[in-house]
Amino acid sequence: MGMKDQFQDKAEQWQDQARQKAQEAQDRMPQRGQRRDEETERLQQEEQDRLDQDYDA
Repeated sequence: MGMKDQFQDKAEQWQDQARQKAQEAQDRMPQRGQRRDEETERLQQEEQDRLDQDYDA
């Protein structure tokens, strides 16, 4: 195997690794968004509970 072939194989390996990392990062993104939505929903519920307590008093 010549030097050119070795460099080409290495470049292809790096490209594959980059694609895999990009896919993994993309797969994690919805989970982050879901956590943000849950956190936002929880904060809104707490605020609504405080408001309800103010009106009940």
